[in-house]
Amino acid sequence: MAKSATRKTPTNTPKLGALPEWDLTDLYSGLDAPELKRDLAQSDAECVGFEQAFKGRLQALAAGEGAGANLAAAVKRYEALEDKLGRLSSYASLVYAGNTTDPLRAKFYGDVQERITAAWVHLLFFSLELNRIDDAAIDAAMRDPTLGHYRPWIEDVRKEKPYQLEDRVEQLFHEKSVTGYSAWNRQYDETVAGLRFKIGGKALSIEPALNLLQDVDGKKRKAAALALAKTFKENLRPFTLITNTLAKDKEISDRWRGFKDVADARHLGNRIEGEVVEALVAAVRAAYPKLSHRYYALKASWFGKKRLPHWDRNAPLPKVAQRTIPWADARATVLTAYGAFSPKMAEVADRFFQKNWIDAAVRDGKQPGAFAHPTVPSAHPYVLLNYQGKPRDVMTLAHELGHGVHQVLAAPNGPLMAPTPLTLAETASVFGEMLTFKKLLAATTDKKRRKSMLAAKVEDMINTVVRQIAFYSFERKVHLERRNGELTADKICELWMSVQAESLGPAIELKEGYQTFWCYIPHFIHSPFYVYAYAFGDCLVNSLYAVYEKSASGFAERYLAMLSAGGTKHHAELLAPFGLDARDPKFWDGGLGVIAKLIDELETLDGAR
Repeated sequence: MAKSATRKTPTNTPKLGALPEWDLTDLYSGLDAPELKRDLAQSDAECVGFEQAFKGRLQALAAGEGAGANLAAAVKRYEALEDKLGRLSSYASLVYAGNTTDPLRAKFYGDVQERITAAWVHLLFFSLELNRIDDAAIDAAMRDPTLGHYRPWIEDVRKEKPYQLEDRVEQLFHEKSVTGYSAWNRQYDETVAGLRFKIGGKALSIEPALNLLQDVDGKKRKAAALALAKTFKENLRPFTLITNTLAKDKEISDRWRGFKDVADARHLGNRIEGEVVEALVAAVRAAYPKLSHRYYALKASWFGKKRLPHWDRNAPLPKVAQRTIPWADARATVLTAYGAFSPKMAEVADRFFQKNWIDAAVRDGKQPGAFAHPTVPSAHPYVLLNYQGKPRDVMTLAHELGHGVHQVLAAPNGPLMAPTPLTLAETASVFGEMLTFKKLLAATTDKKRRKSMLAAKVEDMINTVVRQIAFYSFERKVHLERRNGELTADKICELWMSVQAESLGPAIELKEGYQTFWCYIPHFIHSPFYVYAYAFGDCLVNSLYAVYEKSASGFAERYLAMLSAGGTKHHAELLAPFGLDARDPKFWDGGLGVIAKLIDELETLDGAR
């Protein structure tokens, strides 16, 4: 298994049916595949050749005859290298995600990372020199359509100009990343994958343990929460060290580059103004009382309590039968919902099932959570899930397939312009969830079932908006405090509890042990300040869906065109055809109002029982 790492035989489970495992042979046939070794060797040589051909020459090319065509030829070669290196990196990371505890896979992943990092050293000069060309010269060169094609990418690169360092420092930062933040990321992944939680006489890995927090049996939920807290507490030292080290590493990088705020680098990467993010954060925090506080008070009343312990926060509603949803039913549900909106969207999503682009089974060592990996435009995306048959798992499938459809549609823009900022990337995924939810809700007439579905959707939206903004607030506190010195585990736990109490409200009782639950959130480690993108995407989708419900004619075509644009347009330009503007403070209130209306409907159903 370790040599091929391309398993595609479904995992059969009694209740869920055959769960697919991805086929990675569209990237490479195995860890020791001849074509993989060839691409590694070619990448080394081609990156050196590219540096020899263009380093120190870009300004002259921009000033000479045929500047546009000559620069475009350089960009095309750079783009081809990006695709080849991206293919290698994607394959290594997907193989590793399949089993992070396998030493052979871990070594393979580490070795490929080092080779790619070494190859990239020879490409670092390109964007740095491109940004040294003066504005008039680059604008003149882009009048040539061959270079003008790359205008969105060039303009994005030039936004990085104020934060660039001299070439040797950039090279040092790049090379040290393998033994710096990348190594700490890997340490975190392997630590989490190796944790075991003793529940009911069994030693469970993290995904099955977290899944029990949604179990119908309250005793199992409590047992799971206590076991999670116990194991996290026993491992606080390594998690604290990892968090401190990565926060300091980021502070050093930000200071050298001249970023003023701890989240400025993320805002730049997301191509979004800091004021827009702060407006979002302020709007969500102001809405805590009418969203999460109100909903959890309502949920507590359904359980006959004034306050719910934290392990009951995502509990199924009492007296509502919970069914396990087989994989085949989940597939049909999502594809039907997608197809009702757009046959094209359903057709793209169905490729993931038909061509084994999904890995759905829960396995020891497998990376927890879920993701859609775009790989490179010359291949196709892959989706990882840990599917256990819960209604939320169906929504996760809809979410990740939304990403996948977006990535497929954007791929024709090429390696440099297919990727989208995180804020817009989450739009497609959350929209996929909304389509699936609305389709199911429309077909539900039973009041108890409808109430259960509405409650689940409200909880998902609270988790996506309120919880993620609380996460963002927590990260800000951690990174700001870290500037004053190393944080103790107790201090990090204290910061965690402060934002959780504020966001969840008085109806949720944060019991002893909950203070350690920051340990398992991977975004804090892998992608600092990523989390606000979820809230951005959810509020944006709420507003988009309201436009769709008012005027469905032509909406699907405009929506798919927005996804197909990839990273070629700014969020303001993409939203203009829908009459939306994220810079308008009222925009966020509209999105949050959709969640409030669903809670209104729940209160109405509750009063009519």
